Amino acid sequence: MKKLVFSTLLVMQVLFSFAQTTTGVTGKVVDSKTQKPLQNVVASIQNTSLTVLTDAMGVFTFKNVPKGSQLIQIKSAGLKDQLLAVEVEEGKILDLGVVALEEDITSEQQLSLITITENDLGDDNSGSESTAGLLQASRDVFQQTAAFNWGQARFRIRGLDNEYGTTMINGVIMNKIYDGRPQWSNWGGLNDATRNQEFTTGLAPSDYTFGGILGTQEINTRASIYRKGSRLSFSGTNTNYSWRTMATHASGMGTNGWAFVVSASGRWAKEGFYEGTDYDAKALFASVEKRFNKHHSLGFTSIYSENSRGKSSPNTEEVRNLAGETYNSYWGWQDGKKRNSRDKVVDEPILMLTHYWKVTDKTNINTSVAYQFGKIGNSRLDYNGADNPDPTYYRNLPSYYTSAYDQTDYTNFLGDDPANIAAGQNARDTFLANRQIRWEGDGSLYEANRANNLEGLSAAYMLYEDRTDDKIWTANSILNSQLADNINMNAGVTFRKLKSHNFANILDLLGANYFRDTDNFQAGDRAEADLNNPQREITQLQVQSGDGKFSYNYNLLANTFDAFTQFKFTYKKIDFYLAESFTRTEYQREGLYKNGLYPTNSFGKSNKYIFENFGFKGGLTYKITGKQFLAVNAAYMTKAPTLRNLFPNARINDNVVGDLKSENITSGDVSYIIKAPKFKSRLTAFYSNIKNATETSFYFGEGIFEDNDGDGGDAFVAETVKGIEKQNIGLELGMEYQITSTIKLTLSGAYGEYTYNNNPNVSLNNDDLASETNTNPVTDYGQASLKGYRLSGGPQTAASFGIEYRDPKFWWIGANANYLADNYLDISSLLRTDNFFRNPLDPDGFPFPEATPERAAELLKQEKFDDFYLVNLTGGKSWKIKNTTFGLFATINNVLDVDYKTGGFEQTRNANFREVNQDVSSGTPAFAPKYFYGYGRTYFLNLYVNF
Repeated sequence: MKKLVFSTLLVMQVLFSFAQTTTGVTGKVVDSKTQKPLQNVVASIQNTSLTVLTDAMGVFTFKNVPKGSQLIQIKSAGLKDQLLAVEVEEGKILDLGVVALEEDITSEQQLSLITITENDLGDDNSGSESTAGLLQASRDVFQQTAAFNWGQARFRIRGLDNEYGTTMINGVIMNKIYDGRPQWSNWGGLNDATRNQEFTTGLAPSDYTFGGILGTQEINTRASIYRKGSRLSFSGTNTNYSWRTMATHASGMGTNGWAFVVSASGRWAKEGFYEGTDYDAKALFASVEKRFNKHHSLGFTSIYSENSRGKSSPNTEEVRNLAGETYNSYWGWQDGKKRNSRDKVVDEPILMLTHYWKVTDKTNINTSVAYQFGKIGNSRLDYNGADNPDPTYYRNLPSYYTSAYDQTDYTNFLGDDPANIAAGQNARDTFLANRQIRWEGDGSLYEANRANNLEGLSAAYMLYEDRTDDKIWTANSILNSQLADNINMNAGVTFRKLKSHNFANILDLLGANYFRDTDNFQAGDRAEADLNNPQREITQLQVQSGDGKFSYNYNLLANTFDAFTQFKFTYKKIDFYLAESFTRTEYQREGLYKNGLYPTNSFGKSNKYIFENFGFKGGLTYKITGKQFLAVNAAYMTKAPTLRNLFPNARINDNVVGDLKSENITSGDVSYIIKAPKFKSRLTAFYSNIKNATETSFYFGEGIFEDNDGDGGDAFVAETVKGIEKQNIGLELGMEYQITSTIKLTLSGAYGEYTYNNNPNVSLNNDDLASETNTNPVTDYGQASLKGYRLSGGPQTAASFGIEYRDPKFWWIGANANYLADNYLDISSLLRTDNFFRNPLDPDGFPFPEATPERAAELLKQEKFDDFYLVNLTGGKSWKIKNTTFGLFATINNVLDVDYKTGGFEQTRNANFREVNQDVSSGTPAFAPKYFYGYGRTYFLNLYVNF
């Protein structure tokens, strides 16, 4: 009797509580295939702050919903969003019944297709990739198009490098302190485990950080939010790798308060799309969470992704015409196998502990401590007192002879001389017969070293790596609080401490007995890499034991602290937000070698360099109707220079760029947005201005310095371009229209003008000029006339039209036609200074008599790459057998096998008017630009099973 009374009272209480609610909406969310309820699905009412999660039965309920027309969005990772138009009546609870969510094929596309092309992976020691958009795919149709259709052409969203975006895992910033860019390879191959992501575009507010002007990406690995189940997949492709396998299992939150997720993958290839590009990658992921009570949970995440790959070379048109589009000069045959001299290895595990504290129903604090360690290595061949082993070295190619001029009479062209023509033909035949690195055989690297062994000499050739071993601690805490029904506050603090050990490390002496750690181009103490350990000789035994350090050895130390606050206000017609940030950055170099060229400023700790920066941004959204919005955002911030740019020659001294300032960044955008159940659209106009940017580079240049030794001023230099101003303006358009329940059309477009907006300063460091009285041998070359030149880095104009058919029987097919244009060559700053006209052989430094402004304009005109079209096809099918889903997903990219350039750069070896003019006028330039090319026709096939 008591149980009956109690049950009756409980039912009456529930009915009474609903009766007191003037308006409300409820519904149940299920999987369309299994019809099982879905927990932790996000349901939100647009234009309000109302957001709820479905419970274990898949049910969501909104209370106190404003009456009238509303749009309810229901979304969950891996499933297609539902946008429902409803009419809420006062005093009634609107029951939507069962809402079925289908598998999101764009999510499957994201899990399957995210790859980074060879030339986007970065070859410097930081190992950071430079393409911003490839992993930043959200359900915004423009972002999807930029990632999966334009990404293969190195398209950059808003023309911005990804150092201007923020990538986070559980609120922990993953951008490298060295260069500001994230290292995607740190979680490569773990697509299933990192599928829970939140994105903001541009200046839109993020709940986790102040962010940059490109946007933010937050990857959430909290174990309890993963959908319970297991997934196996196997893939084949012909891009960077050939095969991939992945396995993932999520337990869901158990009654004992434990949840865990494990994932593993392997990717491999004997040879990728380009010759000699081997690939071997393994990845492991584990996340576990213990829920102590409704207020406290503790989560631990571990990520290990080890990756080794062979690089491919950028090539001149001459080399490409001789050897073909997939030619790669970095490899050669050894013991019947292809051996690449330039391998990149990334091995940086991540450990992360996070405390989730639900202070109240309206306030949460998440606190994380993370530790990342490991190594990044980039290998290459070194040669001392021997010929350059690169088969594409300019003296090995026909153009060396057919571009020749008389050195005593600059007007006398010798390239058409019969002797040079014959020599050029002979060089062509020799190159085609020996177009790869000669590891073994006659005239090989091993043979040269054996000859040196007989004479008791140091190695002529050896293989080494530029190594970076980072250790970084991160601690951060993020607060999210609903201060009122219409006011939300986000705040956070982060501290990071970095110790980055950088050194050259011998990998293989290639049969030599030893290597002496001295510079063959210097003499006496100046030749010593470490005066504290002079004339050091390294044997293969030492190399095998791990004691192969040579040439340079130093630590980079950094401490950063940043804090932000953000307030978001939601009203009936207007939403707006205000955010501010403060960052303090401290840098220092610690030299472990006492370099012979810089004995007084290479060993020990340098001064500390501190930068303090601020940021302010805000925006508002005006709700024209329930489906149309006008959004405006604006920001001003300053950004500390990166470690890479503060110490331009960190390998051998602790000199810094003089008067280096923080970047000043101004940015804004205006968007007109339509969100309707069948039609979605966003048109955005954007603007960004970056001042005081700095860029560093290294190269060998001829005719640069005043001629003191009769070589025309040749030297290997470090170039610093300081005070750069960049301006990016443009438009973005994304449209999606669901014609029928099975047919959808998409249209996307981007137009940008990304230019240099000033004439920055250029300076060169020449180590040959270093002395006791000149410990910072920098020559100032004044301004480079860069204003008006286009920034390189990808197409600045793009358009895409797509059509997709989704059959009710769970198969689909789609096609996209894409147009990409306005991609430009990366120009040399030094060639745009007054030095270009100065004759280094003239004792008074007078300009070349033949140099005219008209001819100079022709020589310095920036190359614009050809426009091109790409057609891509996608399709798939899934089957449900009891509680198991089987699926197939396939793509063919660049169906028409279009040949196109994705990037390239001017060579600066010829650094003055006469040398450039002679080289170009010959018709077969020896120092023509080097280019990167896109893949030809590629495919991807993925088979998977979910259970």
